[in-house]
Amino acid sequence: MMAGRDSILRTKLRNGLEVRLKEIHTAPLISCWIWYRVGSRNENAGITGVSHWVEHMQFKGTPSFPAGVLDRAISRDGGYWNALTWLDWTSYFETMPADRIDLALRLEADRMVHSKFSPTEVKSERTVIISERQGHENEPTFRLYEEVQAAAFRVHPYHHTVIGDMADLETMTRDSLYEHYRRFYIPNNAVLAIAGDFRTRSMLKRIRELFGTIPRGKRPESRPRLEPVQRGERRVTVEGPGETPFLYVGYHASPGADPDFYPLTVLDSILTGASSLNFFGAGISNKTSRLYRTLVEGELAASVRGGLAATIDPYLYSINVTVRPDHTAEETLEILDRELDKLLDQPIEMVELVKAKKQARALFAYNSESITNQAFWLGFSEMFATYEWFETYLDRLVEVTPEDVIEVARKYLLSSNRIVGIYRPQLDESND
Repeated sequence: MMAGRDSILRTKLRNGLEVRLKEIHTAPLISCWIWYRVGSRNENAGITGVSHWVEHMQFKGTPSFPAGVLDRAISRDGGYWNALTWLDWTSYFETMPADRIDLALRLEADRMVHSKFSPTEVKSERTVIISERQGHENEPTFRLYEEVQAAAFRVHPYHHTVIGDMADLETMTRDSLYEHYRRFYIPNNAVLAIAGDFRTRSMLKRIRELFGTIPRGKRPESRPRLEPVQRGERRVTVEGPGETPFLYVGYHASPGADPDFYPLTVLDSILTGASSLNFFGAGISNKTSRLYRTLVEGELAASVRGGLAATIDPYLYSINVTVRPDHTAEETLEILDRELDKLLDQPIEMVELVKAKKQARALFAYNSESITNQAFWLGFSEMFATYEWFETYLDRLVEVTPEDVIEVARKYLLSSNRIVGIYRPQLDESND
């Protein structure tokens, strides 16, 4: 058992459940998150999308907590709940009035073991998820993102999107879902992170009562095949309805725990404006960024955004551009490349670096303030690094130098290291 900065308790139950507790007495609220180390990274052909589908099934009830009862109970107590599935993890959370948090604890302990996965509910949810997938396919940006991701990862399971391939959603069985649940939803594959208005000693006692008797399982091995180094630029083109072209450029980048992640964060802020690492985070204005000034103020694009994700394995740094209908994605790419050449050829002024770091630090701070976000970071940081990563993040950004930024730009922003995706709108011939 260990307490660290800001009186955070880090401990592990005998069954392997990792526990992170942080007392925050600013409001009578508690946020409870449970994180399972399973996401689309742990899937293979035939069961893509299974982690997301299992997440849906966790809301279908247990013998003790029938479906529908929980929504009413949590709402009645003034709380809210939700879940997230991503590349590396699946997470569930409840934020409740402090004197009502026991409901959340009992719920999460119960559905770690007793979710029902009835064939009727599996069949019903298949329709829901297929409909969700079809809705995504109507969005040009999703279709483009999926093609870029598939081209970027030919070996590693980051190849497929979290929602999975339609072929698997149509054929996956109830047994496949239940086996995935039983394999990964075990205490020694989970982190329970709680922040808010409680006393650590009594909270830990209650956690031991509810979770401590759940038997540990065989910890699943997770050794995805490494993605080979890319040896040249890859391009994909998607055609479809609409009037707006889109450009999505993805560069293979470092994982979240790598030292390069910090200068990459500052580079992202310089180029496109700071990106939020928090899945609940709001953005801030990026109008002072280089690519906004060049592409948006230059009237080639309606918007430009960057994306840098904290992942276990190397993922992508992306630049996403919504192109104006009177221009093409190819034109926009030419201008983007000129800006990247300037970045590599000219020293970064200290004023620009300071501004970029200030924006990145401000966004990180804004998206870490609430009790829900504090509990989020307690667990999320453990999925790809440790909580120390969160505690030292702002200090590490301050240490980034202009030379560090140029070094990572020269290392990662290479044409041979990127995938260029273009969405090309097609005229509706039926209206001709």
